[in-house]
Amino acid sequence: MADILYDLLAQSEQASSKTGSDQVSLEYLTSLSSRPLASLGTAEPQALSQSSHGLLLSLQSLSKKSHKQIIDSATHHATLSSTLPALAASTAELRNSIPKLDTEAVRFSTTFNKSSENEVLARRKKALLLSRNVERLVDVLELPTLLSTAISTAPVNYSSALDLNGHIRRLHSLYPKSPLVTSISTQSDEAMRIMAANLILSLKSPSLKLAASLRTISWLRRVLPDLESAGGGIHNKGHDSQERVLGALFLVCRLATLMTMLDALEPLRDLADQEKARQKAIGSGNAWSGGQQTERYLKRYIEIFREQSFAIVSMFRSIFPATGPGEGGAIPENEDPLEPIPPALATFPLYLVEMLLETLRLYLPTVKDQASRDSLLTQVLYCAGSLGRLGGDFGLFLATLDVGSEAEEEWVEVVKRHRALAGRLESIVGDQKKG
Repeated sequence: MADILYDLLAQSEQASSKTGSDQVSLEYLTSLSSRPLASLGTAEPQALSQSSHGLLLSLQSLSKKSHKQIIDSATHHATLSSTLPALAASTAELRNSIPKLDTEAVRFSTTFNKSSENEVLARRKKALLLSRNVERLVDVLELPTLLSTAISTAPVNYSSALDLNGHIRRLHSLYPKSPLVTSISTQSDEAMRIMAANLILSLKSPSLKLAASLRTISWLRRVLPDLESAGGGIHNKGHDSQERVLGALFLVCRLATLMTMLDALEPLRDLADQEKARQKAIGSGNAWSGGQQTERYLKRYIEIFREQSFAIVSMFRSIFPATGPGEGGAIPENEDPLEPIPPALATFPLYLVEMLLETLRLYLPTVKDQASRDSLLTQVLYCAGSLGRLGGDFGLFLATLDVGSEAEEEWVEVVKRHRALAGRLESIVGDQKKG
């Protein structure tokens, strides 16, 4: 009954299916059919009116509380008509792009494969390798700075400087084609040259002692091979050749120091030259009672010469002890037949003695006072005996001095007194040793 009534009311608009709203309508029609006809005319309109009024109040309350959400929802629903077609078009475009994306992915994996050679990959590998070893590279780059610091500190840390230089040279031997290591090795060689120059300069110190000279020569022994290799020198010259070079260097430095100390006597030498000029102006026929300034100059000159010459020769013999020649007279193969060259000390004392004798020949004739001349000659004899203890006695060369015919007997007496005094001293020393 209710279904027939519903169909008549709906006029067959939705005959194929029934929704939730249709079910409610059927239930309402079923409830109407079960009621008396009189109640439908009187009570039903009133109930519908109350229900409509309640629904109206509920809608008003809902619109008051949620009007913003309702407006936003309505706006969004209004845009759905344009958004959904755009979404469908984007989806279709994405679906059509998938084959192209797959092709590009395959091409990328083929091009940038680890087994393939690619310039971009090579650069990235180098960058990654550099990133992983950046701390090691920083340590290597700091080596020249550390070496320069060790050399420039006071006191100089020669041991650390040589250890750092040895480490740099080992790196250069392991990686000879590395530009970075080559650059660091070049800086190290320059620093070692500066250190060698400082060591050589220290050999010219006026107050150089044996202990300091031994240390300096030992450092130079370690530095010299590195300087030869850095300069492209030959390393098969042997230990003897290196010792000869260092010995000659030591003597040259000490000779420069001696010459500097003697040049410091220039004011006294100028006064002695003035006295010599006055003596020449007076002439040989007139009496000459001067020579005090010349005596002062010669006395100071001989004193410096005696101290420094003895110190030079004694330190040289302590630093470079003489070694006997090798057994057998045959010359080894690949050896220079002119070797070995005589040591520098063989001719050095002769040079010093000639320098002293030249000064005595020039200035000693100016001193005419017998006591002053005796004092100077005695001082020279002591100097000869001092060098004689080291094998450089030049007492016989003093016979070549021209002290004048009137002073020859005086010179002989001075020599006799000196020899007598030296003999007594030797006997006293011998008795003390026996006792």
